[in-house]
This record gives sequence, C-alpha cells and structure tokens, in this order.
Amino acid sequence: MVDPDLPVVVYCWGPGCDGAAKGALEFARLGRRVKEMVGGIEYWIREGFEVETASSVGRSPVDPLTAPVHSPVCAC
Repeated sequence: MVDPDLPVVVYCWGPGCDGAAKGALEFARLGRRVKEMVGGIEYWIREGFEVETASSVGRSPVDPLTAPVHSPVCAC
C-alpha cells in the first residue's frame, strides 16, 4: 500500500513508454499527489544517479551522450 500522505513518483523504463503517464493519471484521479519521472529509469541510470535493488546499491558512470560531463576549468 502506498502512504496517502506521500507523493507518488511514477516512471517507465525509458522515454518511449507511456505506462507512467497512464499510472500518473490514475493516481491523480484518486486525488493523490503524483509526479512523472520523465525519461524513465533508463535516463536516471544513464545520468549516474544511485539505484537501489534488493541485493545492492550502486550507480553507473555518467553517459556523456545523455548528461552533462563537467570538464576541468582552464586557468589560462
């Protein structure tokens, strides 16, 4: 059961999936506070954010094609 006092965050695997939007609509119809994580878990992982599974917690390196990669500042 989802705690009714907490907002619900819905997401799909990637940006091509619309299941999260459909789920968000249903939660909103129930009067719940809901947010959709655009880009899905795929882009969460590709941007280097932490992921917790049943067996571990970890993160992947940032994918430079999907997230900004900071370069050293030139002190020229």
